[in-house]
Amino acid sequence: MGLNLAALRAPKAVGQQLATGELRLAPGLRKMARILVVDDEAHVRAMIGAALELRGYDVQFAAGGHEAMETLERSTFDLVLTDMVMENGSGISLLERVHRQKPNLPVVMVTATHDISGAIDSMRCGAYDYLLKPFESELLLSTVQRALDHRHALLESQSHQQNLEQAVRAQTEMLHHAMEDLGHSYNVTLEALGDALDLRDSETRGHSERVTAYAITLARAMAISPADIKVIACGAFLHDIGKMAIPDEILRKTGKLTPMEQEVMREHCTSGYQMLRKIPFLAEAAEIVFSHQEQFDGTGYPGGLRGSEIPIGSRIFAVVDTLDAITSDRPYRRARSFDAAREEILRCSLTQFDPSVVEVFLKIPNDLWHELRSEITGRNKGFSTFDIINVPSSPAL
Repeated sequence: MGLNLAALRAPKAVGQQLATGELRLAPGLRKMARILVVDDEAHVRAMIGAALELRGYDVQFAAGGHEAMETLERSTFDLVLTDMVMENGSGISLLERVHRQKPNLPVVMVTATHDISGAIDSMRCGAYDYLLKPFESELLLSTVQRALDHRHALLESQSHQQNLEQAVRAQTEMLHHAMEDLGHSYNVTLEALGDALDLRDSETRGHSERVTAYAITLARAMAISPADIKVIACGAFLHDIGKMAIPDEILRKTGKLTPMEQEVMREHCTSGYQMLRKIPFLAEAAEIVFSHQEQFDGTGYPGGLRGSEIPIGSRIFAVVDTLDAITSDRPYRRARSFDAAREEILRCSLTQFDPSVVEVFLKIPNDLWHELRSEITGRNKGFSTFDIINVPSSPAL
């Protein structure tokens, strides 16, 4: 069928071609795709509509751009086929509105052969394709089908993308829950290790909890990253884990240790490191356990590390460990004040302690250390290491 201008003036031609078998319905009919035909000439709308309906399409009509937009707002369509030049609104204006409001709806422009430049401009504005009058019916139908196939592929791609995004969200949620479970498992592991050490040394648990909270506070004041703070917290909490390998007669001895016993006691740094280094989530913390008795001037043990050779977590720990030791009761002396601890730490800056860590420590008010100690002391036996790692930072810092 030749849908040329002459044919558009003779509506009977379509029926005649259907009767002669020149125009046949597609086998099984196509899916009832809905097409909006926009043209200000009634006979043109009728001819194009007849050709499309014979192929099984559901066709609606509009006489201009305004009517077309009203129709599009009321109903859903799969394709818009519009004339480019109309008395009551241009096809380009309609195209721009459709492209803006319904970007997934393909638009095919129809124009006369002398206006091909306008048709090309319409492609730049977002039209899927164009038809030049006069055109054959098979060209019309093949163009329409390509446009519908394009829309179908686009919608399938978007559906796949949405399904992919949903799958990613689901996997992310599952990963989040898995990480929560893993975090809980880590916490249980820490608690189990702490409980095991507590069975050997009754004073260790309270000390470990306090130095952990102190270390977190000092690390935050030094602007250490959250990830590194968690490593420091684990190292501080488990710093004495190696004492599990120390014989009871040495570990629980109330009197002064002999030089040989002191050497055995010093082995707890290496023993603790060997215990933790093979546990993946504690491997970094194991480094702090190994070096927590090193001193800034190189006179510490077990490696005689000096200055920046000592992990920053261990340099922070050295300060807060001394803070807790001075402000806690010992069998041979009573606890001293936080002011006394501050003076002692300042005195040993550059020798036992990193001066940059000491400088930040001295800026933290004693009230905060009192508050942390009271909070930890007031907790029951069910204290959680995870709670310590998440101690909120002080507003003053």
